[in-house]
Amino acid sequence: MTLLIIGLILWWGAHIFKRVAPDARARMGDKGKGVFALLLLLSVILMVIGYRGADFIPVYTPPSWTVHLVDLFMIAAIALFGLGKSKSTLRGKLRHPQLTGFGLWAFLHLIVNGDLASVVLFGGLLLWVFVQIPLINRAEPAPAPWKGGSMAGNIRLLVISLVLYAIIAGIHTWLGVSPFGG
Repeated sequence: MTLLIIGLILWWGAHIFKRVAPDARARMGDKGKGVFALLLLLSVILMVIGYRGADFIPVYTPPSWTVHLVDLFMIAAIALFGLGKSKSTLRGKLRHPQLTGFGLWAFLHLIVNGDLASVVLFGGLLLWVFVQIPLINRAEPAPAPWKGGSMAGNIRLLVISLVLYAIIAGIHTWLGVSPFGG
């Protein structure tokens, strides 16, 4: 659990540093990008190792039907995550589609995982989203509304989201965690 918590702290710190200390981050210049990329990579590695190595300590028991609910909404989380760079007509509807998708992903994992390590990991990442969005809004003016997109862009986003969902489900299955229950 210690590695998981250290990974979460690094994740939070690397993402929030730019918002709480913009002058210090600006002084780091382009070299800072590499430093923060390495910190984020290290944070993910520590979170994965810490999560997989944590003892199973039950906190709550999710109902079995939530697996199917999560399966459905994971497609939406993936689509939201990619929406900000898509050519979908929906792109301009949310200011933070990637963070919204990430937050939905974390929330959905809380719905189906009731152990302490999951609560720490996914709860910590969901809380980070709720802190990060207001920090960005305070630091950066709202961008001009995006008015592009097409129906083809909507369809492309859906197809890419479904393909990514299948890949993610396959990886979960390969790791021994069935995303479909049972």
